Amino acid sequence: MSKNIWILNHYALTPEMSGGTRHYDFAKELIKRGYNVTIIASSFHYSKYKEMKSYKKNEDFIKEEIDGITFIWFKTPAYRGNGVDRILNMLNYMKKSIILLPKIKLEKPDIIIGSSVHLFAVMAAYRLSKKYKVPFIMEVRDLWPQTLIDLGISKWHPFILLLGRMERFLYKKADKIVTSLPRANIYIKTLNIKEDKIIWISNGTAIREDENFVIKLDKNKFNVLYTGSHGLANDLQLLLKAVKMLKENEEIHFTLVGDGPLRDKLIKEAEKSKLNNITFISSVAKNEVFEYLKSADLLYVGLKNLPLYKYGMSMNKVFDYFSSQKPILFVSNIEENIVDIANAGKVIKNAKIKDIVESIVDFSQKNKKELNILGKNGFNYLLENFTIKVLTNKWENLFEEIIDKD
Repeated sequence: MSKNIWILNHYALTPEMSGGTRHYDFAKELIKRGYNVTIIASSFHYSKYKEMKSYKKNEDFIKEEIDGITFIWFKTPAYRGNGVDRILNMLNYMKKSIILLPKIKLEKPDIIIGSSVHLFAVMAAYRLSKKYKVPFIMEVRDLWPQTLIDLGISKWHPFILLLGRMERFLYKKADKIVTSLPRANIYIKTLNIKEDKIIWISNGTAIREDENFVIKLDKNKFNVLYTGSHGLANDLQLLLKAVKMLKENEEIHFTLVGDGPLRDKLIKEAEKSKLNNITFISSVAKNEVFEYLKSADLLYVGLKNLPLYKYGMSMNKVFDYFSSQKPILFVSNIEENIVDIANAGKVIKNAKIKDIVESIVDFSQKNKKELNILGKNGFNYLLENFTIKVLTNKWENLFEEIIDKD
């Protein structure tokens, strides 16, 4: 008899939407292995700030099948940015999950997974697990509230204090804790949680079999590409300074694909500096992202030097970069950087603009064979460690352990 898995992830997406598809990818692989998977999400896009589904009058949810996965989309209030309206959106998602899910005709779950970013989705999963008397897995993809504190919010802020209490409560109530960050166990243990309760299941990517793709970038340029969120942590203003220094180099062109709170500011700054060597493209579907990656010569990723990265990183972006078989320039102080480990490009620590510019120019002067070797190194490392098939084995082992124990 097949097992029914419910995944509550407020921000879950499908490949037609722009953003990470962690749970879609895992669900698709689990279905191949005989599981039934339901993903419960909001249809309001967290970075595009727009509604992705069309609802009938007075309709609060949509149920649809996508590639064998049952999706429940909740209609939640619109917001923009990271203020009070976004918190209200989170609370609305939690309320609808707790109240409406039992009224929808779904098969009783065998396991319920509550996935952060925010803890209200995890709390909803816990409440539902109590109602259905089934095991509850807490998935931690972001260390709330510690991430917010590291980004500058006071640890004594009432909202942070509330999240801290929720965090400790949920860690204790979870049957197992899955983290996508390789060293998050160090942090979680400080809250008196036993280490054998914590399992690391990284982000990863599904390997595309189809090598046909549309060339998106100018073949006559050396194309440096960034894809993903344009937020504070991504430190794209540092990259923009490098773009300014290379404005006279007609051979190198920069393309940034994605959305986020700092995108408009970056565009205005580029226009003010009259930069003709950079193009901004709003976020696109994941399949199209891959076409941009395959069209590039060098892939860029940067992270601000924030305390939260001492627990490691597991960026969907990096695994997607690996899958495209292109070299990577990673600007970050993170220890044990995966790009270094895979010998898939170059890592710059304690970055100075001069170092970034010199590295980009150096990559642009390498021959195709040298670039291909670096790209292939990353791809081979991905195949061995971080494909969805490899990572789903860990999920399946965890499910079997929990169900046998239960």
